[in-house]
Amino acid sequence: MKILAFDTSSTALSVAILEDDRLLADTSLTVKKNHSISLMPTIDFLMESVNLNPQDLDRIVVAEGPGSYTGLRVAVATAKTLAYTLTIDLVGVSSLAALALNSHHEGLIVPIMDARRHHVYVGFYENGRAAKADRYASLSAVLEQLKGRKQVTFVGEVTAFRQEINQTFPEAKVLEVLPSAFKIGQVGQKLTPVDIHAFVPKYLKKVEAEENWLKTHEDSGLSYVKRV
Repeated sequence: MKILAFDTSSTALSVAILEDDRLLADTSLTVKKNHSISLMPTIDFLMESVNLNPQDLDRIVVAEGPGSYTGLRVAVATAKTLAYTLTIDLVGVSSLAALALNSHHEGLIVPIMDARRHHVYVGFYENGRAAKADRYASLSAVLEQLKGRKQVTFVGEVTAFRQEINQTFPEAKVLEVLPSAFKIGQVGQKLTPVDIHAFVPKYLKKVEAEENWLKTHEDSGLSYVKRV
């Protein structure tokens, strides 16, 4: 099975091409550029580098969220378009899993992404599997929940939270880790394909404009139509 996998849910862009479990090519860009501009040229470059045509692909695997709203929209829209046009499988993998699976430590792996205002998108992974569902929460609530745990490793966008984590868990490892499209591709080849038309990003929280609108209109009797 030939797989194209990519993740644009954070400031990093990661793209990989796999044949079954074997990595054919990958690249990661950590410069702050518009992923909508960089994604397709990066895909084209890697495909050409390994002498593959789009019609050679069997599956698209994409990081489905949480993360940057713009980044997720770019990734999911691109993934759906490619899968639909090529009539191939589409699979979504947690963006937090992409961080956890790129860490090689024992014990509980806690991937976090900065959601601003002292909140994070957080996951809990152990032995390569999700121990709990990914969620949006305050960092203080996450740290309180983890009190008493041994062998905890925080990975991902940890720079802004390192001091507070170290104060609560002085023995915990705190590692800046980038997502791995290769790992996403490995996980995605074992998952059941999704309905291309129904597939949407997993934001885990509403955008700020939605939250403000709901606060303003919560008592107005107006109905709220869920954004897809």
